[in-house]
Amino acid sequence: MLEKDCIQSRGFKNVEENGQIIGFQFKIRSLYYRGLWLSQLRPATVTVDGETFVEDQITWTVNGVTYTQKEMAKLGDVHWGLLDPATITVAKKGGLDSGRHDIKISYTYSASYLPPRIDTVFGGTHERTLILV
Repeated sequence: MLEKDCIQSRGFKNVEENGQIIGFQFKIRSLYYRGLWLSQLRPATVTVDGETFVEDQITWTVNGVTYTQKEMAKLGDVHWGLLDPATITVAKKGGLDSGRHDIKISYTYSASYLPPRIDTVFGGTHERTLILV
């Protein structure tokens, strides 16, 4: 079941590859009632405890497939549904320490009937404190 907030509390964890922690991930949900085509999304930034991550440090997993933000700009046929959380993975050697973390994600999107840049409750900036165990 999805939570009301954009940033979901479930799914917050470090990511391990070949025995090494290479980053962390968390889930977000689209707050736009129609869902979004990936090509509508503009590059996101993620800030955790004051450290900001951008562009190629961030990947999105939608419908079980992982995309870079550059790849997403070309994907007009992949839909991120309203009820399908996306997993945001951030590359950070060593990941995050256990405990409380202030997480912020900022992203915008385009829609054919709205101005080119949307900074509303649907896009914009979302913040939440999560606990990594």
